[in-house]
Amino acid sequence: MLYHLFDFLQTNYDLPGAGLFQYITFRAAASIITSLIISMVIGKKVIEFLQLKQVGEIVRDLDLAGQVQKQGTPTMGGIIILSSILIPTLLFANLTNVYVQLMIVSTIWLGTIGFIDDYIKVFKKDKEGLAGRFKVMGQIGIGVIVACTLYFSDGVQVKQRLQKGGIATETTIDGQTMKVESLPVYDEAEHSLVTTIPFLKDNEFDYSSLLFFLGDKAKDWGWLIFIPIVIFIVTAVSNGANLTDGLDGLATGTSAIAGVTLAVFAYVSGNIILPIT
Repeated sequence: MLYHLFDFLQTNYDLPGAGLFQYITFRAAASIITSLIISMVIGKKVIEFLQLKQVGEIVRDLDLAGQVQKQGTPTMGGIIILSSILIPTLLFANLTNVYVQLMIVSTIWLGTIGFIDDYIKVFKKDKEGLAGRFKVMGQIGIGVIVACTLYFSDGVQVKQRLQKGGIATETTIDGQTMKVESLPVYDEAEHSLVTTIPFLKDNEFDYSSLLFFLGDKAKDWGWLIFIPIVIFIVTAVSNGANLTDGLDGLATGTSAIAGVTLAVFAYVSGNIILPIT
């Protein structure tokens, strides 16, 4: 919201300093600081409130060491994580970006599933929580939204390499003519079915290649492969966090590692300008 507010002030009133919000570096730093403040201030208040209301963890008897000590640990701590993610995003991100919109919707959607699960465990005294089939249905639902948006939305642009080694140019150094290879040439393509997978040639894999039997029509029907794979990935990642959650803070630690990695990817992809011809 602040990004759009200061963009408006910069465009219409040329407000001094408003252009600072156009820099990803500034907004990334502001988001980190804001998230830290939220987690420290709001987090402490939320934990105290949950302890006051005796909203504690109900531990299943798995005959594990230390499980008794976990009994009564405040649950619903996801509220702190969601607040630390959503509030800085709403304040400093470009909300017209389709990827930001998907992130917000996915976070709220899956966060709601987690909240319902904890609510049933704590207030309904059902240690099983939300039934597994409803969790999977919810995860598949957001998977469908993400997959269809990535494939059909005009706002999704994928940079694809047109030439493997770039354009070779000639230059003269000390009287000698030498060939200098420039950066690879990229182009933006919509509805690309190419993904990056290690250990494959050029680290690229085209989903439509699985429909080789359709010949030239494989590209047109590639969504039959792309959408189910995205749904599988969203469901698998969500369940991975769900299975890890509750094991002595492991979900927090692994989520932090993944969050830092994704933050680096987001920052780099937002700052690199690839040559397009």
